[in-house]
Amino acid sequence: MRLHRLDITAFGPFGAAQSVDFDSLSAAGLFLLHGPTGAGKTSVLDAVCYALYGTVPGARQSGQGTSLRSDHADPATRTGIRLELTVGGRRLEITRQPPWERPKKRGEGTTLDKAQTWLREYDATSGVWKDLSRSHQEIGEEISRLLGMSREQFCQVVLLPQGDFARFLRADAGARGQLLGRLFDTQRFADVEKRLAERRRAAEARVREGDAALLADAHRMQQEAGDAMELPGLTPGEPGLAEAVLVAAAVARSTARERLTLARCRLATAESARSTAERTLADARELARLQGRFAQARERAARLEERAGDHRAARARMERGRQAAAVAPALELREAAEAGHREAVAAESRARAPLAEAFADAGAAGLATAARRAAEELGGLESARRAERRLAEVVDERARLDRQERDDEDALREAAGWLADWDAVRTGLTTRIDSAQEAATRAEQLAVQRDPARRQLEAARLRDELGRDTDEAQRRALDSARRAVDARAHWLDLKEQRLTGIAAELAADLADGAPCAVCGATEHPAPARKFAGHVDREAEERALAAHQRADEQRAEDERRLGTVREALAAATAAAADLPTSQLVAQVDELEQEYTLTRRAASDLHVAHEELRLAEQERERRLAGRREAEIRAAARLTRRDSLDAERTSLDEELAKARGGAASVAARAAQLERQAALLTAAADTARAAEETARHLKDADARLGDAAFRAGFDTPRDAAAALLDDTAHRQLQRRLDEWQSEEATVRAVLAEDDTAAAARRPAADVDAAEHDAATAARRLREAASAQDLADRCCTELDRLSARATEGVRRLGPLREEYERVARLAALTAGTSADNERRMRLESYVLAARLEQVAAAATVRLHRMSSGRYTLVHSDDRTGRGRSGLGLHVVDAWTGRERDTATLSGGETFFASLALALGLADVVTDEAGGVRLDTLFVDEGFGSLDDQTLDEVLDVLDSLRERDRSVGIVSHVPDLRRRIHAQLEVTKGRSGSALRLRGV
Repeated sequence: MRLHRLDITAFGPFGAAQSVDFDSLSAAGLFLLHGPTGAGKTSVLDAVCYALYGTVPGARQSGQGTSLRSDHADPATRTGIRLELTVGGRRLEITRQPPWERPKKRGEGTTLDKAQTWLREYDATSGVWKDLSRSHQEIGEEISRLLGMSREQFCQVVLLPQGDFARFLRADAGARGQLLGRLFDTQRFADVEKRLAERRRAAEARVREGDAALLADAHRMQQEAGDAMELPGLTPGEPGLAEAVLVAAAVARSTARERLTLARCRLATAESARSTAERTLADARELARLQGRFAQARERAARLEERAGDHRAARARMERGRQAAAVAPALELREAAEAGHREAVAAESRARAPLAEAFADAGAAGLATAARRAAEELGGLESARRAERRLAEVVDERARLDRQERDDEDALREAAGWLADWDAVRTGLTTRIDSAQEAATRAEQLAVQRDPARRQLEAARLRDELGRDTDEAQRRALDSARRAVDARAHWLDLKEQRLTGIAAELAADLADGAPCAVCGATEHPAPARKFAGHVDREAEERALAAHQRADEQRAEDERRLGTVREALAAATAAAADLPTSQLVAQVDELEQEYTLTRRAASDLHVAHEELRLAEQERERRLAGRREAEIRAAARLTRRDSLDAERTSLDEELAKARGGAASVAARAAQLERQAALLTAAADTARAAEETARHLKDADARLGDAAFRAGFDTPRDAAAALLDDTAHRQLQRRLDEWQSEEATVRAVLAEDDTAAAARRPAADVDAAEHDAATAARRLREAASAQDLADRCCTELDRLSARATEGVRRLGPLREEYERVARLAALTAGTSADNERRMRLESYVLAARLEQVAAAATVRLHRMSSGRYTLVHSDDRTGRGRSGLGLHVVDAWTGRERDTATLSGGETFFASLALALGLADVVTDEAGGVRLDTLFVDEGFGSLDDQTLDEVLDVLDSLRERDRSVGIVSHVPDLRRRIHAQLEVTKGRSGSALRLRGV
């Protein structure tokens, strides 16, 4: 991966658009990114990471969207990052714009625009950029696929963010394992451990389930067999469980078959006894039935004899009803005629009631004639009806003209009053507009003065605070310088004392017969002896370490003092040497005046709007007054014509109404009178017709009754039977005949008469004997079924137990195999001597590669003194960890990395990070990382170590890499010519290339 160009707009501290030409910077191989504290050096790296992954690195992930926006940016400028790079042989351009809360185009307030992302690729053949995607997800997946690294891996390998150098070096085994797991994606090995553990638990559960099922079958067989099976106390997993169950099952099956044979013999005997008892019971029940049948027949014959008289009366009544049935049609006809005549007479009375007394005695013909005369008079009123409707219209229109005249007079009075005040209203509104316009102009002038005044006040406050910090920083710098001088003097004293007594230190290793390391002699007649207060090597090294720490603290305090002094000078210049109290008073006065003018200027829009509405209202009222005058002239002519037409219509209607209130009322009277007369004539004709029908019906009824044998029609009506009475009487006669025939048939049966002559049957005794035999049969059948079911169930359970034992064999073998593998990968097996988990074992191999790659550079940075090695020794009683130690060539000892000094920790961490980058790059599928960044940490190195570290970084060009160093150490500006300088100011930070 090689970076070509980076464009930053309204991002972080960069308010204006900035561009970085990485091709020019990378040409030198090693370039410096420097600037004052807080200027935005790290923000350049944040922009690279955000362009690739849509997020910023490490602890700077304060959120996405508006939190990335520069506070110095213009409100109308949108935040955006554009990165041009080559990866995997493809030249791409990525553009990202986070969510933007921009000002609304219309009205006040803001609106939120969604995040935007573009991905383009340069086509070398055509020489144009081609759009690939605008999807956040697709672009993220494509970049991750091409780089072969997640965001965390990229930040660890390419950006090396500030504060993350020593984290991996000093981490414990657990934290180091987590980081390596993310970088090398060893989750698959953890998944293998988890999968094997799950398979072990599943296999163990299947074995236990099989043992439990086998034991459950054994207990069920014991329940079925009862005392025929003895089962010793067994638990799942106990040795010999399968054999004990199978033996006990075989004994139980044999005993159950013997019991089944005995139960079958008892059942055959009980079935024979029950058959004999059932035959005896059937004979007794048949004899009792015949004897009871004969006795019931004799009782029914006696009851028939008692009701013989009622039977004869019913037959006579049935005969008279059949004779009266011939008269029934004539009776029905006469009743219908009488009912119709009554209804016609009642209708005639109702129709005559509303008529005048003059028509009380009139016949049907007279009533019809009077109705025709009323209809003829009604037809002559149609012309009068039209005139009456027209008169109503004329009256309504005349009233509408009067209302319109009153409304116009009211509107004219109101308009005249409003227009009389128009000049005063317009003058007042114009004065308000002029005042508000002046206030708005003054508010704009004050707004321009507010921000510089505020910034000057902030600078004055910062100047006061930095003045106090400068004194404290100067005191600390003097103290640390004094301690550094003392520590150096102490170290030199100890070193001189050790050199003085070095002979005794060398003599301590002499042995008789062994050659001397200095002169080679094998005899040592007078070896030097250590005197009291001898200074050994460890004491000298402790003094040297104390001197180095004091010198590092001195450099840090001097750097901090310089930073504070620079900030104080900038704040003093910005405050213009004015007292803070004076600046506070000036800012408060500006704020108060600005608030008052803004409040006065807010009335400008309201006054303009009120003037516009008042002018519209004046035009509307003038137009209304003109229209009212035109309508008044038209009303005079129309009113005269309506009055003349009304007089003519009144005269015509007075003749047509007669004595009625209106023509409509007169017409209603005539319509009602004609309808009443017509209805009365119709009902009178209907009454005459029904009277003739009733007379004819009386004559027919008398003739029919005489022919049927009745003296009068009334006798025939009394003898007549309705359908219900006829059916009931006929049913009684039929029941008598059926009962009589049945009794005679029963008394004539031979077997019934013979049974009556035999002794009474004893059914209770026979039923008792049959019930006893049936109960014994049920008991025998139940015993046989129980024995048969027991044998069947024992056979089934035995077969299932045998099958379960056969299935458990492979399951046990699989469980033992999986359990051994799971224990081995989890580090709990006795075969795993170091008790290392599978993932830890793989990570340990990766860590060895990282340590080997890092040692190549660490050896050069430390002038051949230090070497990084991996250690998998067990710590205490725990498992083997991912230890990382450093070997000191000066002492030949291996020690923990936590014992390194600050500068040693930095270049050891840097070497480890570069080695980690090499290994991760190879792991990522051979993706070339042609651009690397190193963020801060060089201030802790002395000059010699700094040269060696820069030589190592410069050697990365051998692999065609360019390295960007992010630092504010002044010495690096002299050593590295290609520079990207970040400057800060009141309007935001800016980027500038130097030395390219």
